Amino acid sequence: MLIFAIDDEKPLLRAAKRILGEAVPGAEILTFSDASCALSAAADPDSAPDLVFSDIEMPGMTGLELALRLKTAAPDARVIFVTGFSQYAIDAFKVHAQGYIMKPLTVEAVREELSAIPSLTLPSADRLQIRCFGHFEVFWQGEPLLFQRRQTKELLAFLIDREGAACTAEEVMAALWEDETDARAAKQRIRNLINDLKSTLQSIGMEKVLIRSRQQLAVRRDLVDCDYYRMLDGDMDALNSFRGEYMVDYSWAELTAGKLYFL
Repeated sequence: MLIFAIDDEKPLLRAAKRILGEAVPGAEILTFSDASCALSAAADPDSAPDLVFSDIEMPGMTGLELALRLKTAAPDARVIFVTGFSQYAIDAFKVHAQGYIMKPLTVEAVREELSAIPSLTLPSADRLQIRCFGHFEVFWQGEPLLFQRRQTKELLAFLIDREGAACTAEEVMAALWEDETDARAAKQRIRNLINDLKSTLQSIGMEKVLIRSRQQLAVRRDLVDCDYYRMLDGDMDALNSFRGEYMVDYSWAELTAGKLYFL
């Protein structure tokens, strides 16, 4: 794990490095007395930080400005502010800071903030990994899950978009084939896609993700790790990773994409 510590007061910066080293054993800690230098370092993929502990009131670039720019330079970095001023708490929330620590920095305060951050490790291996932001992608144990039919993948995307709510074959048809006039042919296509999706999930031992009951379909949210679901649950990492694009390959997803702007 790579941690940036940023403070224009060098004695506090030295203390921060010591405290962070004790709170996060084994982490590599880089210190910066200038926020612009930290931003330049973060923009290099080889030195992009996992965590950033930053003062707010600094000459030149403030910590709040740094947090905003890090969304582009290092979007995966979690920012935790360390400050002596409580009045910035609302502003910190607006830039989606991961935490807010009042000075003086202590090992206990660091550990408390870190305990509230979702794990930095990969999602659990017993769940299907779903990425909805940008293009819709599905992964199993770190590898892309391959579908025999393109629309089988779209069917899963539609079920994910429903957030676990059951839907009928008619609702699926209306979304995937809005111009279809042959209802009988469409129903057969749906059956084929459902069977294909079931077979694909069975091949990795995850058939329980799909729920079929009384002519309805749904997915089990507890068996997938999904950026969209984590965002709805208030995960700041997922919120920060949203760039305004959601399942961009599917026109029916535009309604959800619009709603996400207001979260």
